[in-house]
Amino acid sequence: MPTGLTLLLVALGLMLNRKKLIASGLILLCVCSTDVFSDRLMSWVESPFQRICASEVGQAEAVVVLSGGRVVAPGPSAISEWTDADRFFGGIELYKAGRAPWLVFTGGWVPWEGRARPEGEVLKTYAEQLGVPSKQILVSGVSQNTAEEALTVKEALAPIGARGTKILLVTSAFHMNRAKTLFENAGFEVVPFAVDFKVSQAKELSVIDFMPNVDALKETETAWRELYGRDLEGRLKSRG
Repeated sequence: MPTGLTLLLVALGLMLNRKKLIASGLILLCVCSTDVFSDRLMSWVESPFQRICASEVGQAEAVVVLSGGRVVAPGPSAISEWTDADRFFGGIELYKAGRAPWLVFTGGWVPWEGRARPEGEVLKTYAEQLGVPSKQILVSGVSQNTAEEALTVKEALAPIGARGTKILLVTSAFHMNRAKTLFENAGFEVVPFAVDFKVSQAKELSVIDFMPNVDALKETETAWRELYGRDLEGRLKSRG
């Protein structure tokens, strides 16, 4: 990642007394921390997907909403708060538009949040409060990554006779390319419904876009991480 590479270059520069290595690390960090760099990198990662309306999507057998992470707020109620709500509301939009009879939330869970309920269980409760019938909502098994989500969704749909079904897949635009491939590898026919775009179409270039800031660095690292994931999936697929 850019931050790790910067630290490595600076550390090597100090150890070897190479000022060029130190300067290279600092330049790398500065460039990756600008909006002009991060927005272009993220736009490339998000392409070719665009945000569309539910009315523009054809029929499918299920809407599948991938877990996107949450924060368990302090307090005895352990309430889950959004890191981003676009995936959830994208799924609700599709279901209420009648695009599919089933709404599926994945059971996202990570070991370092051992006391938290799987994300899908929380989202099911929210969906019920918005008028989605409980009997039309499925929550897949616990999963720690997208590959596991694809398998657990297949298991969740099997009892209703929808194994290998056509699904409307809802996830962040930067993640859609890899998620679509993994679900297709699991036997699904995937119609992508990308949400949570990180780069605004309305944004205009300004002087501020050339000034380093932590938000731009975070966006760069998010895009960079996704590219690593795509490369890893490609390597595994080629081997097997």
